[in-house]
Amino acid sequence: MSFTRLLSVHLNDGHFMPMLGFGTSAPRKVATSNVEEAVQVAIDVGYRHIDSAYLYLNEEAIGQAIRKKIANGTVKRKDIFYTTKLWGTFSRPELVQRGLELSLQELQLSYVNLYLIHYPVSLQPGKKFIPVDSQGKIIFDTVDLCSTWEAMEKCKEAGLAKSIGVSNFNRRQLEMILNKPGLKYKPVCNQVECHPYLNQSKLLEYCKSKDIVMTGYAALGSDPGKEWVKTDNPVLLEDPVLNAIAEKHRRTPAQVALHYQLQRGVVVLAKSFTEKRIKENFQIFDFQLTPEDMKTIDGLNKNMSYFENSFFSHHLD
Repeated sequence: MSFTRLLSVHLNDGHFMPMLGFGTSAPRKVATSNVEEAVQVAIDVGYRHIDSAYLYLNEEAIGQAIRKKIANGTVKRKDIFYTTKLWGTFSRPELVQRGLELSLQELQLSYVNLYLIHYPVSLQPGKKFIPVDSQGKIIFDTVDLCSTWEAMEKCKEAGLAKSIGVSNFNRRQLEMILNKPGLKYKPVCNQVECHPYLNQSKLLEYCKSKDIVMTGYAALGSDPGKEWVKTDNPVLLEDPVLNAIAEKHRRTPAQVALHYQLQRGVVVLAKSFTEKRIKENFQIFDFQLTPEDMKTIDGLNKNMSYFENSFFSHHLD
């Protein structure tokens, strides 16, 4: 059994997903050339799970990085687990496959390993990512999430996505899909914000009970340089409790925050665009947190999000 397979989780549709992923969502100030370079470094370091989305506007650069690493023999396509996400303007069933095809065109790949509904929110179709009216209010669309899910199932059946799942769903929204009459495929995962200040323990418990993997983004907090991130939040990696545990294990606070998720059974996305940190964030498999450490980190939970909730808040209740 390969090293990568040993560090992977078995999905409910039979596929495997590496437990540690490389996240690529970046503030607009990060050039796409930096993203391409970072993905190449990540693959060289050992990352085999790469997470992006149509919204991130960087899939062309990521595709180039992956193809370069395939061309020079570092990896084969089957070694890479690539995730993209359906944006809300493509929520109508007849647009779902088109949304995926646009990502595949950018990537120059024939399939993705995982296709997620990015938010349980549908937006008016069109060229604008965030359609707004003359008053600046977001224009939502009324699409039944279950019909969007049926179109996701068709993408899987067409071989364009090996697995399908959701992102930013709460328990009620997951139940709506799971209880859908005629459900062919359960979501394999639910990708949500998850870190010691927002540890999602109840949602994690629920997902585990339904054989749905939880993937955590913003696992190290989030970059206040992003336009949708709150600027007044405490910096997770400066937390004294996290730092004390890191010192005890001779690790960085980031390594502890990432390993904390692995130990809870959460697939975790690590994001950095600097080579040193990309390497450091991968060195998380050769130490163990004690039950006391885990309990202490659990105790840091404040149910605090790093993101501006105003964006979709009334649609995410």
